[in-house]
Amino acid sequence: MSRKASIERQTAETNIRVRLDLDGSGKWQGSSGIPFFDHLLAQLARHGLLDLEVRAEGDLEVDNHHTIEDIGICLGEALKQALGDKAGINRYGHTLIPMDDALVQVALDCSGRPYLACDLGLPAGRIGGLETELLEEFLRAFVNHSGLTLHVQKLAGHNSHHVAEALFKALGRAMREAAGLDPRVEGIPSTKGNLA
Repeated sequence: MSRKASIERQTAETNIRVRLDLDGSGKWQGSSGIPFFDHLLAQLARHGLLDLEVRAEGDLEVDNHHTIEDIGICLGEALKQALGDKAGINRYGHTLIPMDDALVQVALDCSGRPYLACDLGLPAGRIGGLETELLEEFLRAFVNHSGLTLHVQKLAGHNSHHVAEALFKALGRAMREAAGLDPRVEGIPSTKGNLA
């Protein structure tokens, strides 16, 4: 069973292409036009053991918001497409990732019901060229278009770079666990019979 997806989205503000392979080896390629965000996406791919390609052109001269949000939309749609009917998956994933001073917890459910609870407590500012407030915007777009229930919490950390990197590593690990196939799971992992 191929668990791959390719999504393209073009608006007056952005032109985004995302390719995703849930059963990859952690390869990242592409460019969002925002180097620090590319670094975060590379962490997601590496620690999620998924192959991810993102090609983005956006109105970065305005700001990064449209590009970050639209990448979240496309990645969410790609995950939803790659998961298919979700038969045989673990469904749930959670992890706790330390990175120096930072400690971030991520828990998710491939429920089909989008919900984001995000408590990062980052001060307004920039990490490289990325505004800290856009991390939550990315997560919201990703959740709304993938159908995930996602809880993210910073338990410790004062260095915004470390917190952001721990977040994306944790998200990758939790996605890997939730999307993982378990031969003991018969059909859809829900007493309702679907996860839509």
